[in-house]
Amino acid sequence: MNAQLITLGCQMNEYDSHIVSSQLVALGIDLVDYPEAADLVLINSCAVRGKPVERVRSLLGRLREMRASRPLLIGLLGCLAQLEEGQRIAKEFAVDFLLGPGALLDLGSALEAGQPFRSLRFQSELDTHIPPPPQGKLQAYLTIMRGCDHHCTYCVVPTTRGKQVSRPLDSILRELDSLLEAGILEVTLLGQNVNSYGLDQGKRVEGTPSFAELLRTVGRSGVRRIKFTTSHPMNFTEDVVLAMRDTPAVCDLIHLPVQSGSDAVLRRMGREYTRERYLEHVALIRRHLQGAALTTDLIVGFPGETEQDFADTLSLYEEVGYDAAYTFLYSARPGTPSQRHFQDLPKEVKVERLKALVEVQKRWALRRNTAYVGREIEVLLRGEAQEPGYLEGHSRAHHPVLVQRSEAVSGPGLYRVRVGHATPHLLFAQAG
Repeated sequence: MNAQLITLGCQMNEYDSHIVSSQLVALGIDLVDYPEAADLVLINSCAVRGKPVERVRSLLGRLREMRASRPLLIGLLGCLAQLEEGQRIAKEFAVDFLLGPGALLDLGSALEAGQPFRSLRFQSELDTHIPPPPQGKLQAYLTIMRGCDHHCTYCVVPTTRGKQVSRPLDSILRELDSLLEAGILEVTLLGQNVNSYGLDQGKRVEGTPSFAELLRTVGRSGVRRIKFTTSHPMNFTEDVVLAMRDTPAVCDLIHLPVQSGSDAVLRRMGREYTRERYLEHVALIRRHLQGAALTTDLIVGFPGETEQDFADTLSLYEEVGYDAAYTFLYSARPGTPSQRHFQDLPKEVKVERLKALVEVQKRWALRRNTAYVGREIEVLLRGEAQEPGYLEGHSRAHHPVLVQRSEAVSGPGLYRVRVGHATPHLLFAQAG
């Protein structure tokens, strides 16, 4: 049997897809890149916004047409499968089985069932499951927790991934050891809110350290580079910044989603912090980690956002001067409090505001990137770039970098390079 695995969404989904692909290989199933060559197509779905949901509908429509002329098994996995919306879509397109993000280890049972199969349970086995390391890679994701205990009014994650469950420290370190043995140089620790690792439902889990202590422990493993995502400002503390400062392997990069610069909007979002409190975190980072890259997420056009609220977001961006930002139009997700209780803004208003925010983002990104010109930086190169004569990779601060191929830079690995040119989205560099 041949299978294609399609992954949509975040780094957590990429990690989950690695769990799925390793199970497929263990079952003797070959992975292929195109549905035309597959007997089984699995879609690991995202449900955070409306666009990836529409992508799933489009993929399923195409697969339904293919199945009209030949046998083809179809599975819907991940966050969308966990929601009623996804279950309606699965029924509409006659999907053969559904596996929620907490039930990925039921894949073998689903394939053996030979009939429609559905599993949406949250398996405790996932907390200690250690997939084999990715082959031929220098970077890897490492999940340290699942789910989320916050209740942002726009977010489906607590529904799709459940309450927060921190992985046992022993499982994390055993998986880390396997990654290092496989030659992984950079590890990204994953969680919906890494700052609260070990504090599930507000209580300290016996035997788990704080996130700051975990960073220090992982830093002693011998791994060359450590990154993490995502941090929630509500749980961000000075000990994490100090652990970053004192642990050389931890990269000077913090992704700290703010979502809005307006206190009124933050309250409606249920974000549990104020603009002032967020800026205190920024000041703390700047004090202890001079030169650290700071990135964020921003939602434009949240219900009730006024012109002044949006102006507050623009002014916050100018005050912080982010290195990069992931900007999104508000997308009402079925069943969330914001969808049930708040009136959406007209799309044209949201689009115009997003354009204005993107212009600010590009200006600051160019300013931050230009500061690297002439500097020597460390880059992890992954392989050939689409640009002829260049290899592609990223810096410790996760800037995308294109490095000119030379005798000194000939393949994947860690290199010291000098930045010669910058755009808002790329650094161009060469060895020496």
